[in-house]
Amino acid sequence: MSTRTEPVNTGRFLTKLTVIATLGGLLFGYDTGVISGALLYMKDDLNLSAFGEATVVSSLLFPGAAFGALFGGRVADRIGRKRTLLVCAGLFLVGAIGCALAPNVQIMVAARIVLGLGVGAAAVTCPLYLAEMAPADRRGRMVTINELMIVTGQMLAFATNALLDHVVHDPHVWRTMLAVAAVPAIALLLGMLILPDSPRWYALKGRLTEAREVLSLSRTPAEADSEYAIVVDHTSHMLKTTSTPFSVIRDVPWIRRVVLIGCGLAIVQQATGINTVNYYAPTILEQSGLGVSAALVATIAVGVTSVVTTIIGIILLGFVGRRTMLLIGFAGVAASQAALAAVFLMSPSDFRSYVILGCMVLFVAFVQMFIGTCVWLLLSEIFPLSVRGFAMGIAVFVLWCTNAIISFLFPLLNNALGSTGTFALFVLVNIGSWIFVHRLVPETKGTTLEELEERLEAEGISSSIIERTPA
Repeated sequence: MSTRTEPVNTGRFLTKLTVIATLGGLLFGYDTGVISGALLYMKDDLNLSAFGEATVVSSLLFPGAAFGALFGGRVADRIGRKRTLLVCAGLFLVGAIGCALAPNVQIMVAARIVLGLGVGAAAVTCPLYLAEMAPADRRGRMVTINELMIVTGQMLAFATNALLDHVVHDPHVWRTMLAVAAVPAIALLLGMLILPDSPRWYALKGRLTEAREVLSLSRTPAEADSEYAIVVDHTSHMLKTTSTPFSVIRDVPWIRRVVLIGCGLAIVQQATGINTVNYYAPTILEQSGLGVSAALVATIAVGVTSVVTTIIGIILLGFVGRRTMLLIGFAGVAASQAALAAVFLMSPSDFRSYVILGCMVLFVAFVQMFIGTCVWLLLSEIFPLSVRGFAMGIAVFVLWCTNAIISFLFPLLNNALGSTGTFALFVLVNIGSWIFVHRLVPETKGTTLEELEERLEAEGISSSIIERTPA
């Protein structure tokens, strides 16, 4: 039983902060998920070819989200976490309105890139802001809520698509689907105006009085004093460091190895093929024999599965090691995709369509329960403090580039190889991902970030010595 005592307003402040900041995750999920239903109408309204369809989907991801992630961490270091999230809110709002009003495919792609910049920057800044604001005993819970909000946003996108399709009988309904994203964007913009910046950022900029004031909002006086002393000591040490994050990664072998492992985690998370379901589920189900409306309604099952299994995954992370979670996840993904590839060989029927849906739900469950939340948590844990923000930006940049490549290639592969061949290819990729995790990914459960950093440094130095020693 916890003996911690805290003022009631402290708990309320942390709740308010978490709800407002994770609206960035909600928008991340909604803007990446809503396109799946909007495409069914947009492709006729805007005369989209298979190439045009792939471009509209992938432009949010690359160059949008990829470069938003790459520069998001650096911008957050320069202007602060709060101001960066305000910029993200503005990008979400402008992008949503631009998409809803786009008269042609060129404007649509430009608006999707603007949205992508917001998505990418928020993907880095939201977890960073939450981690720096949270007391140590709440950090894991608060950071993983952002992942829950991402999948909740995707579920809301699927549900909104189905609802609007049911009540609005208009071929231009896709514009309303895309415009809905403006509502949480405004909420994020207004909400962040009343929140302070991170105490770590204030301390890094020498604004120690403000750092102490922010800590007092979410800690007891004794905890605030203790953490303030740690923050001041650590940031004063960092201020003496003249090396740039890029030069540290370039010149320190063990840090470079950890960053490469982080990039590998980003690649294998996306190489599950999860976003083929997030972006193309209604299209896949429609091609399997369901009507447009039935496909949109059936896709809600995918969104509900994502939310429920993410919650289960967050609970499991308290008991199961990160590596074990990933190994179970990739084995399950490969098995469910093999089943999906086989089902596409069946004769077309309603039964076949719902078996395909069942396999897709199983696939999503393994990804969200064992892989999605776990990878984001690992990315926030494995990088050393001296390069953490910059390194996470690089890893998330790689994640979005992989996402974009797979999302762009999926409809083209599906046309060339058929559904069976495409999902069989994903089976082979996920077997390779299982091998990568087994051989290279460290276990991080049950250790502090400082202890983990020391362990990775010791292991990296030992490996370097062994590699340089003549046989």
